[in-house]
Amino acid sequence: MSALDPATGVFGISVAAELVGMQPQSLRAYETRGLLEPSRTGGGTRRYSHDDLDRLRRIADLLEGGLNLAGIAMVLSLEADNAALQDRLGGQEGSAKGGAAGPGGQRFTP
Repeated sequence: MSALDPATGVFGISVAAELVGMQPQSLRAYETRGLLEPSRTGGGTRRYSHDDLDRLRRIADLLEGGLNLAGIAMVLSLEADNAALQDRLGGQEGSAKGGAAGPGGQRFTP
């Protein structure tokens, strides 16, 4: 049996809301504000993934910290940008450890 992809939508809105301790109306509002994009079935039913649940928990933490929804949108965007940059730097780190290339492609290590 294979492991489920954490980005696969499996939970309906009522179950997702209960799992994160929120009301279904809140989940709809967060989607309307662009904070969350659950997948949809062919009939249009929302399906929330484990990744969506983690994002909802992060939203709850930020709300508890006193941020409004506009502030939360900015924080989530900056966190996503930061993660993308770290991924890019992670790929470059391997080549940087090999040392600098000199003339003729020779590698010099410190």
